[in-house]
Amino acid sequence: MARAPRPLPAAAPAGRRTRQALPEPTPETLALGDTYGDPPPYFRFDRSPLPVTAMAADYLPGHVTQPHQHPHAQLIHAVHGVMVVATADGQWIVPPTRGMWMPGGTTHWIRMVGRVQMRTAYIRPDAAPDLPQRCTVLGISPLLRELILAAVEIALPYAPDTRDARLMRLLLDEVMLVPSLPLHLPRPADASLRQICDTIAGAPDTALTLADWGARLGLDPKTIQRRFARETGMTFGQWRQQARLLAALEKLAAGSKVVDVALDLGYDSPSAFATMFRRQFGVPPSAFFR
Repeated sequence: MARAPRPLPAAAPAGRRTRQALPEPTPETLALGDTYGDPPPYFRFDRSPLPVTAMAADYLPGHVTQPHQHPHAQLIHAVHGVMVVATADGQWIVPPTRGMWMPGGTTHWIRMVGRVQMRTAYIRPDAAPDLPQRCTVLGISPLLRELILAAVEIALPYAPDTRDARLMRLLLDEVMLVPSLPLHLPRPADASLRQICDTIAGAPDTALTLADWGARLGLDPKTIQRRFARETGMTFGQWRQQARLLAALEKLAAGSKVVDVALDLGYDSPSAFATMFRRQFGVPPSAFFR
């Protein structure tokens, strides 16, 4: 049965922006995100014979899903809140106005930063063979956002060559047009590099240099640098910078002030942090979540 349409918010006075109150999670939307059920409630979506299905799931702050995978590809989008998605290959930060594309069969788990309203589209692999074959964060255009929100209201099953089927097809077409974003922190396979990466991820403000790590691990710094480039596609410095910036996104999403985030993560000044942030993401920290 289709969900009842949400009431429209009251119009705001001219010239003034208001934030719409966040609706409370319902037992249904909380249950749909359960990865511990037997079978999990989302099975009727990610195993459907339909080319595209979509569902809404809400999560409380700090929730971490059990590692799991879906036979269909997955596009997840947070209407509210920030998600940290992890696989064996690394982690991705998924803020509002962005989305995460995952090919089918990708084992992953998700940590919720704050309260999260997740909207997910499941795509049968043969329905979109040209879509990415690797995990990536995508920009979510205003049109794609509205298509995702409309898709979760479509009752299953829907008939082919109907308005619902065409809306789902348009959703796929729009996914192919949105850009990939640099919100990935790759995880190396090398045990020595993992020790370095785990330390930095746990304490992004660490001041340990490449020479320090070489002394700790009994490795030539040049060897560490070569391994970083081979396994992550980044230098040691680039990886550490990316780890700091993604940690900054989490803190900013949780409401921390830019000056506090900059100092907590080891930057010399808020302006140095803002410069690096803009260089990587194209906007200043204050504008990223708008």
